[in-house]
Amino acid sequence: MRAGRTAGAVFGVVAMALAAPALAGDNGVFAERIVFGQAAVLEGPAASLGLGMREGLLAAFGEVNRAGGVKGRKLELVSRDDGYEPKRSIEATRSLLDDDKVFALVGPVGTPTSAATQPIATEAGVPFIGAFTGAEFLRAPHKPAVVNVRASYFQETETMVERLTKDLGVKRIAIFYQDDAFGRAGLAGVQRALERRRMELVAEGTYERNTVAVKRALLDIRRGKPDAVIMVGAYKPCATFIRLAREHGLDATFVNISFVGSDALARELGPDGAGVVVTQVVPFPGDAAIPVVARYQAALKARDAAAKPGFVSLEGYMVGRLVAAALEKVEGEPTRKALLEAIVAARSFDLGGVRLVYGADDNRGMAEVFLTVLGPDGAFKPVQTLARAGG
Repeated sequence: MRAGRTAGAVFGVVAMALAAPALAGDNGVFAERIVFGQAAVLEGPAASLGLGMREGLLAAFGEVNRAGGVKGRKLELVSRDDGYEPKRSIEATRSLLDDDKVFALVGPVGTPTSAATQPIATEAGVPFIGAFTGAEFLRAPHKPAVVNVRASYFQETETMVERLTKDLGVKRIAIFYQDDAFGRAGLAGVQRALERRRMELVAEGTYERNTVAVKRALLDIRRGKPDAVIMVGAYKPCATFIRLAREHGLDATFVNISFVGSDALARELGPDGAGVVVTQVVPFPGDAAIPVVARYQAALKARDAAAKPGFVSLEGYMVGRLVAAALEKVEGEPTRKALLEAIVAARSFDLGGVRLVYGADDNRGMAEVFLTVLGPDGAFKPVQTLARAGG
């Protein structure tokens, strides 16, 4: 195994994965288990995103394993830290493929990191499943070895602009975004949604990934006198921007894309978060009336009694449940090819109130986007319109 920081800190029972040889066939498949790999940010200013996805995946795998696994095989996860940096993500991914010899990659986090690692996985014939990004390049043109779960950023940004203009009558929209592939994916989605309405952005402001240097962006955006600011970033810089904006008298509605990490954003903002909007790509994690949420809550509690339900870990759980459901449909010994073919052949997976749809040329999964608003108590609540949410 590669040593040192460059390969990324490893989270998982690697010794078990290496203790016995895999069966003849694809890597990661053993007589009693199947080993999956995750390259994600597990340390640093965006760590809540990778740790949340990991927690959800492990909750799903634990639930499956307590029931006897998939056709007698337990599901295991090896996670490697990539620091939310493309170069480190490449190293972590290669380590998962070459050293840990995983069956598939699940729950990777981020657009720039996925852009760097998805081609590596595809070239190796390894499925790339449930990335925590809505970037369009994972959806179009179609990539047969990529399986998405969440709605795309284009769908999220369309919902943002639709609700801002229809519910609140907003006419002046600015954007604050991370200056990389992720931020530009969000920017493209916002511009596309505005063009449909013959509107243009009144201002733009950017910040560098893994920093909270947002003051220049705030100055740029204030000049545009926006009624609303769409935010395409991670929780720490977005929280810093919102606090500074309010301190400097910018009276606007702040709307964040799901990648922000809602629960971490709420913790960062505290009482300053009242009225902040976040679009979500999973149901409300506190609504046990939705079957998949009730199962998730139970699985999360079984893994860690102190763990609190959240949007990110629910997404990780849904990715884990999709993997298990698809493996159940594989006839004979599990192979990577058979797993991907099973997803296409099934066409849809009902996780319990949430339906994922796939096809021969469609790897998108969900299409739904949900609205949530932070209350003065620091808790999110689901809403149908921004008008009812009071902005």
